[in-house]
Amino acid sequence: MPLGTVYLVGAGPGAPDLLTVRASKLLARSDIVFHDALVHPETLSLAARAEIVAVGKRCGRHSTAQRFICKRLVDAAQRHDIVVRLKGGDPMLFGRAQEELDALAAAGIEAEAVPGITAALGAASSLGVSLTRRGIARTVAFLTPRVGRGETASEWLPAALGADSIALYMAAGASASISAALVEAGKPAGTSVVLVENATLANESRTFTTLGALLAADLPRAEEPVVMLVGDVFRESARAAGNPLPEPATRRSA
Repeated sequence: MPLGTVYLVGAGPGAPDLLTVRASKLLARSDIVFHDALVHPETLSLAARAEIVAVGKRCGRHSTAQRFICKRLVDAAQRHDIVVRLKGGDPMLFGRAQEELDALAAAGIEAEAVPGITAALGAASSLGVSLTRRGIARTVAFLTPRVGRGETASEWLPAALGADSIALYMAAGASASISAALVEAGKPAGTSVVLVENATLANESRTFTTLGALLAADLPRAEEPVVMLVGDVFRESARAAGNPLPEPATRRSA
């Protein structure tokens, strides 16, 4: 019996209507879907004929081990023609896609990645702020300071200092320490920061602040995914929101 194909599909930053046409068509044809914890229910509803399996990972909560996910994908491809691994954002950016692709390749199973809109791009579009801007920002870095258990520390700081605009993933709980590291390394304390929670969704919220203000800010714990955007391109949007920088952190709904 021929093996099926596994598609690593990007679900985008949150809003279901930001899914790509290709991703939508694959979901409609899929036999089984293994999805992340943060995929919108309306996105999952597109897989009307498929078996739906949750294999999400959330910081501080029960998570599915990566080796188990890889095994489930291999097993599913031996029973189904079209297997979808649905990942938040873009599967090839902080989505552990390579581990799954390697496991599938080792098992002789065909796999294909389908891009999605990553959270930083969704957040920037929602804010109406380009991550690049003539005369202000010509370089962008997508980073995460977080590392898995047993992994070496992330050398994210040099890349952050070398970029005009910075997008930090999985950083909300460490925003104060990230700000401290950036300021200590020479980034101006007045550099604009926007923390965007639930980017592109109806309940999106934004916290406008600066690196310096974040050092002492007592922000409420975010319950949903947050992307931390840093750079001078965000200064005007902060002022338009009623927060003339630099000021203490201020949280506003979208």
